[in-house]
Amino acid sequence: MKKVPVEKAVGMILCHDITRITPGKFKGRAFKKGHIIQKEDVEKLLELGKEQIYIWKPKAGEVHEDEAALRIARAVARGNIGYDVPKEGKSTLKSKERGLLKINSELLYKINSIEDISVASLPQNFIVERGQKLAGVRIIPLATKKENLIQIEELCQGEEKVFEIIKYKELKASIITTGNEIYRKRIQDKFGPVIRKKLEYFKAQYIGQTFCPDNIEEIIKEILHYKQQGADLIILTGGMSVDPDDLTPGAIRESGAKVVTYGAPVQPGNMFMMAYLGNTVLLGVPGCAMYYRTTILDVVLPQIFIGEVLNKEDFIKMGEGGFCLNCEVCRYPQCFFCR
Repeated sequence: MKKVPVEKAVGMILCHDITRITPGKFKGRAFKKGHIIQKEDVEKLLELGKEQIYIWKPKAGEVHEDEAALRIARAVARGNIGYDVPKEGKSTLKSKERGLLKINSELLYKINSIEDISVASLPQNFIVERGQKLAGVRIIPLATKKENLIQIEELCQGEEKVFEIIKYKELKASIITTGNEIYRKRIQDKFGPVIRKKLEYFKAQYIGQTFCPDNIEEIIKEILHYKQQGADLIILTGGMSVDPDDLTPGAIRESGAKVVTYGAPVQPGNMFMMAYLGNTVLLGVPGCAMYYRTTILDVVLPQIFIGEVLNKEDFIKMGEGGFCLNCEVCRYPQCFFCR
């Protein structure tokens, strides 16, 4: 790479993209790598603060930023993840599927520990749609040593993937709503529509909703009924507080299910309960899910629908980032909540 005054660069080939930024309006490429500098470009380049132009003269063993970005992208983007042609020295990874983003944090750490390398991604367990941007990869300087890229390629040769999109499974789901006030139709059920809307996002096979009185035997009976119908997921609403007449946690326990957690360091959603009855997931959902748009239920459902088996430690870890700010306009999952 050779540096020459811009006035003397006419006819020479630009060795890297040059970015133009107009605050609040535009950020993008003003001149493309490989552009032959014209006389009329000189004034524009000076306005961009480019009094010197770099002409690419590769040294042995060096790789230019565009080729480097492409090699990094090829190494880390596997399976259902694609990538763009490098622009301004950076390649963007994109999802080919809708699902949940899983990251091999240890492998990503090793890659970012290599000299000159930058791989910046969305956080673990991020809900993504098809075509969504996942990560940006590049090198920091204009060129890097070839061995740095070889290191990445060798790290990514095995079965372990840096990034992976896990598709949602087609689960059978049902709802059990408890409480005498709803069972006896003194008040209208507001929980069912909220839960069904969340299930529709995952394209669950909805197999029904049952209303139960405040009676443990009746609740257990309905749990076992839906279990026999092949339910993969049973969501129980109502009766989840610590009041003596709130019986749902006791019914879940006495159904024979193995309780993973009753309570979680997440707000809204402290009184959440999760258990496994064989392969069927039982969720005891507190009343906050009827009021708040985003709660612990929205954090847990995507993991259930990819078939992930959660344990107590997974819930303990949710404490960091588990305090929702209840923003006036909810932007979940594009926020820190439980990330």
